Amino acid sequence: MMSFGGAGGSVWLMPLRLIASDLDGTLLRDDLSVSPRTRRALDAARAAGIHVVPVTARQPVGVRRIAQGAGFDGWALCSNGALGIHLTTGEVLFERHLAPEMQRALAEAIRQQVPGTVFASIREAGEGFYAQGEYADLASETDHKRDPATMGRYSLDEVLSAPSLKFVLRHPEVSPPELLVAVRALGLTGFHATHSGAAFVEVAAEGITKAAGLALLCENLGVAQADTLAFGDAPNDAEMLAWAGRGVAMGNAHPEARAAADEVTLSNEEDGVAVVIERALAGLG
Repeated sequence: MMSFGGAGGSVWLMPLRLIASDLDGTLLRDDLSVSPRTRRALDAARAAGIHVVPVTARQPVGVRRIAQGAGFDGWALCSNGALGIHLTTGEVLFERHLAPEMQRALAEAIRQQVPGTVFASIREAGEGFYAQGEYADLASETDHKRDPATMGRYSLDEVLSAPSLKFVLRHPEVSPPELLVAVRALGLTGFHATHSGAAFVEVAAEGITKAAGLALLCENLGVAQADTLAFGDAPNDAEMLAWAGRGVAMGNAHPEARAAADEVTLSNEEDGVAVVIERALAGLG
């Protein structure tokens, strides 16, 4: 059994077999680097036989950008839990897609309510990015951790033509939280919509969240839900923080993430993830 708490948080006892962490705003500093202290904590956890898994809205290309700095070479959960992939072997454990007919229904409905909304489809184990030209015009490299020139420039029909791991909506003037409210107000079912603090709304198949992806990976690894520790900062982390044996929100977390978590640690700039992991590993002694 282990005992630890967050930044001044309460003591908690549990076995620990898997650590799941969001990346942006959580594990990574604001400059998208991994601090030396955080890297030491991750390495110590791995040395203790604990699985350390990035769980992110990013695609594999975006995870690989920081994989060396974090020591990630095993399983990763991408597209908000829609894709489970091994970063070294490329093995795909699972993919969960949003059907084209659901995408089209959503696109048609939201365009009526919020004219000017544009779309992109992420496919092919996260490697394919199919954006409307108007979407690519709005995008920057920081949005999806890829050069907008690699997104392509497709018609809306082409964007909607195939299943998506993640279907992305954005608007040049309407903020993501406002757009998300509009999506949820449509009264449609068959999908799960969220946002990660980025410049767009992210839509997946119904029931697909970071929590759902983590549950599938844990089943594959033989890890019990109670033996998991999760970190996050954004609304798209809320389900995972609620599902994990212990959910820890960052000091910089959105209110939705804080409400779902068991405790709050320091911010991503203050090595909040490392603080909790260090306390967890101290219980091994």
